[in-house]
Amino acid sequence: MTPDELEAARDRVIDDVVAGGLSVLFCGINPGLMSAATGHHFARPGNRFWPVLHRSGFTPRQLQPAEQRELLAHGLGITNVVARATARADELTREEYVAGGRLLTAKVERLEPRWLAVVGVMAYRTAFDERSARVGRQDRTIGTTRIWVLPNPSGLNAHWSTAAMADEYAVLREAAELGPED
Repeated sequence: MTPDELEAARDRVIDDVVAGGLSVLFCGINPGLMSAATGHHFARPGNRFWPVLHRSGFTPRQLQPAEQRELLAHGLGITNVVARATARADELTREEYVAGGRLLTAKVERLEPRWLAVVGVMAYRTAFDERSARVGRQDRTIGTTRIWVLPNPSGLNAHWSTAAMADEYAVLREAAELGPED
């Protein structure tokens, strides 16, 4: 894609991949320009979401962004905290995160996934005013939906290796497989 095509994508809204009663609803921070341009979540080639999802055992093979709707067959979905596409998440305002958190809460209340997995601890902290949140299971719930914060799979997140990220995602997968009582 040319720089002009990517810049034009700022005005596009990417569709959620959702259904009622999912096992895990993954929630990105916001679409990047490549995702907005293609209409596919986590579409930038350096993003590790799809490889990590497979390596952690959520999918039997590594899906490509264009295959995102196949997640539904595995009880998985994708949405975002903020709908506005940007080149970097640091272009978002605190107000956008807070408003996105309210919209996400309403979406989760309507869809009732077993787990909401927010990929990005800073996004979760800001959207839900949980300043001390860390990666892992959270005490907060939205109705009966439990929340897990995962590391951001962006290639810009150098704090986590792909292997370490896959290990953390696998802990959520194991918790999701245990059932609602655990």
